[in-house]
Amino acid sequence: MTLSPRKINLFLLAKLPSAFISGVRLKSITDAKCVTTAKYKWINQNPFGSMYFAVQAMASELATGALVLKKIQESGNKVSMLVTHNTGSYFKKVKGRVHFTCNDGVFISETLQKAFETKEGQKMTLAVTATDEAGDEVAKFTYEWSVKVKN
Repeated sequence: MTLSPRKINLFLLAKLPSAFISGVRLKSITDAKCVTTAKYKWINQNPFGSMYFAVQAMASELATGALVLKKIQESGNKVSMLVTHNTGSYFKKVKGRVHFTCNDGVFISETLQKAFETKEGQKMTLAVTATDEAGDEVAKFTYEWSVKVKN
């Protein structure tokens, strides 16, 4: 079974309803990158007239997590994964649709390969850039994921 935007978005509805209701969606996923989106609307606003930071965090985490899940699934191995650290920097108010892009697919593959070879847990820091409809960078995020091959 291959991960697709439709499958991930249905997963959000079933297992992460707050992300789904807030408008977080997976737009595309390839071996190299993952793009998620969220659109500013009443349900995800903050009191200052822009998208609430937690919605941006959910969308950015999904951009990294879906890519890690895809690589694990393709490997055929059982691997546990957990966010151990994250950062977020916000540069501009979000008023429309934002795209959250993680381009670390190759790095994820390399880290998982090291975990398979050593049978030891590995950590990887993945970056996400958030851009608005005009192409302006509105935020940056990093997520440290810990992965470990299950026995």
